[in-house]
Amino acid sequence: MGCLRRIGMVAIAVSAVAFSAVQANDVVLTVQPDRPEAFAEAVAQAKRLVAEDDQGGTVRIELAEGTHRPSGAIDIDFPKPGSPWRLEIVAAASRKAHVSGGTAVTGWQRVTDEATLARLPEEARGKVWRADLAKLGLTDFGKPSGGGVEFFFDDRPQTLARWPNEGFVKIVDVVGEQPFDVRGRKGDRVGKFVYEGDRPARWTQEKDPWVHGYWFHDWSSDHHPIARIDTDKHIIEVAPPYHHYGYRKGQWYYAYNLLCELDRPGEWYLDRETGELYFYPPEAYQDDPAKGRPVVSVLDSLLSIHDAEHVAVRGLVFEHCRATAVSIRNCRHTFLDDCVVRNAGSWGVQVNEGELCGVFDSDLYLLGDGGVRLSGGDRKTLTPGSHAAIGNDIHDYGRIHPMYKPGVAAGGVGILVAFNHIHHAPHQAIGFGGNEHTFVGNEIDHVCQESNDAGAVYSGRDWTQRGTIVVANYFHDINGFENRGCVGVYLDDMFCGTTIVGNLFRNVTRAAFVGGGRDNRVLNNVFIDCDRAVHVDARALGWAAFHLDDTMPNRLKAVPVESIAWTSRYGNLANILNDEPGAPKGNVIARNIAIGGRWSEFEKKAEPYFV
Repeated sequence: MGCLRRIGMVAIAVSAVAFSAVQANDVVLTVQPDRPEAFAEAVAQAKRLVAEDDQGGTVRIELAEGTHRPSGAIDIDFPKPGSPWRLEIVAAASRKAHVSGGTAVTGWQRVTDEATLARLPEEARGKVWRADLAKLGLTDFGKPSGGGVEFFFDDRPQTLARWPNEGFVKIVDVVGEQPFDVRGRKGDRVGKFVYEGDRPARWTQEKDPWVHGYWFHDWSSDHHPIARIDTDKHIIEVAPPYHHYGYRKGQWYYAYNLLCELDRPGEWYLDRETGELYFYPPEAYQDDPAKGRPVVSVLDSLLSIHDAEHVAVRGLVFEHCRATAVSIRNCRHTFLDDCVVRNAGSWGVQVNEGELCGVFDSDLYLLGDGGVRLSGGDRKTLTPGSHAAIGNDIHDYGRIHPMYKPGVAAGGVGILVAFNHIHHAPHQAIGFGGNEHTFVGNEIDHVCQESNDAGAVYSGRDWTQRGTIVVANYFHDINGFENRGCVGVYLDDMFCGTTIVGNLFRNVTRAAFVGGGRDNRVLNNVFIDCDRAVHVDARALGWAAFHLDDTMPNRLKAVPVESIAWTSRYGNLANILNDEPGAPKGNVIARNIAIGGRWSEFEKKAEPYFV
């Protein structure tokens, strides 16, 4: 294959892969979507070419229009560092080549047997269809709480049959077998709670009922299988392990994976013992659900690139997988551009280790966890990883695990998040840890929609994770669950050394929040109709002082704060334990404009420490 790139405009058809040399230093491998093995075969051919020819050039794997269903995740570990070759994986027509980890669902039959009809709600009888996944060769269904099979119809994930159909119901009370109190909030460690009404009585005949709820805090959720329903005492008992934070009266939940609640179009249920999938299609597809492109996810992931450099992925649509769609690990100069990543069970894209990788000008949505996770660099030396997410539209993520799965997660050192639109999500837009990140030019709106006491941009509880700048972003319409209030930029629990400068906040309940940290700067921002534009407190001099005993000092010890790299940037950090460590020193609030709403909320104990 080494001579292929030098023989000019020659195409060699090999099964579903065609090879051609279009320039003296380019090779194009065209992949047709007619065989599951075709994509992997093209990758293998490209790898052999790169290994056998040291003159270098570009190998392009070009996916023809259509749906490519590989039999396993595509694995790429070349070109190696120092190679004269570059690899491109592209769509022949932008966003017309789909890489799917799913299987089309066929063999639909309308449900007519009396036993099943009796289990269905009356309004759904005669409108529910059934397909046998076992006949399609599928036996591994996983759990309904995430990481298992999902059902997609008309390019969207469908809803596991649930109650209520929208929103949540409230916990009437907890049983109180192991009570506790957190600053006046009373809860119970044991997952037994009282429900209202008689609805759960119908769930007692279900094979595998689950609940998902915000059991104690408004910013932490969990999925539980139901272990027992006491219809006399109106008590639901979940199976352990119980939620880490316990359970509290008034918190909210819903029940799901219930055939008896399959009562409206777009809901589905899978009997994981028999493999029978039940679906209530929309009215337009009641004559034949196959017209709506029904698909179940089979593969865990779609593309893994690791230990390589100079790899570009352009114009592809990645969809229908159970875990992270695309992962990039220990690579350099490797990126996705102009792609769509959707309908994944976990993250859209994860980039770990390496440097100078990213996701650009892509759409990421309908994801079970977060959008893009970027982690790189060395915190001990403060060497940047220089990964980036630029120009993306990221929305409707966190649909399975809603909390702490942000649109973009930044970790390590020197991550750039720029000019993205991050919106319509249950929790954070950007969650970060580490040092020296830059978040610039993003539009962030309608996030934290299912949580309270949460931040659109968030980090917390660390003296050492300094140097991040949040600049020239537009935050708007961020008000929390039931409009109870959330934060634009939330520096939680003594977080330090962050600059919030030149941003526009509009209709954000609390815009800039400094929760007891030091050396933070809030400068040159404009706040419009924000209830409490800027908040600063001194919590470590009060209720949060216990974090100074272990958590904060341990995180201080984890990095070399006395090294030249650290003292040259953060000169006062090494002495923090001898400098009133609980005091919010060095914060600067200056040259901001507030229009409407309320300007400030400064705790009196914090004011003496302002610069």
